[in-house]
Amino acid sequence: MKLCNDAEIGALVEAIQGNDGNDLAQVDAMVAHYPEDPRLHFMRGSILAGRQRPIEAHAALAKAVALAPEFHIARYQLGFFELTSGEADKALSTWGPLLRLPEEHYLRHFVEGMAHLIRDEFSEAIARMQSGMALNQENPPLNHDIRLLIGECEKLAQGDGGGTPDGMSDQSATSLILGQFAPGRTRH
Repeated sequence: MKLCNDAEIGALVEAIQGNDGNDLAQVDAMVAHYPEDPRLHFMRGSILAGRQRPIEAHAALAKAVALAPEFHIARYQLGFFELTSGEADKALSTWGPLLRLPEEHYLRHFVEGMAHLIRDEFSEAIARMQSGMALNQENPPLNHDIRLLIGECEKLAQGDGGGTPDGMSDQSATSLILGQFAPGRTRH
């Protein structure tokens, strides 16, 4: 498997952070040279999600995980993408290997928090996500997104103990929260 070297990845990340609208073309060019590099598929999926192209984004994130099953952040993002797309069972399945990470790994805490969130168990979800944030030193943007999610959970937990707030349909409170984080709104 031929992969980009770290300098090439670094230069690509630097180039696309300027986001002149050419970011997808730059990543696609690198994918053409290194089709087996999961990091490139992950970047491609993230860009496509941001552009609200969910089918292509899902395929790119899934390709990253297929190429590198131990690429934990790609697996987490694929599961989160599935969750915010209304596929909770698929997300839990995707996240399964992350639940076997050591107890001190932040992604394990985030996934456990998401599992509680799926069941509208807001206080447990908040506790696990907060403990994950305390452990996460490698991905500050992810902590920012988790903090936003915790804020929404806290609002619901204070409202009526975790049930569906008055005036809402039979859609769960969790699905309403996650709709705010649907593809196109993530930042990593």
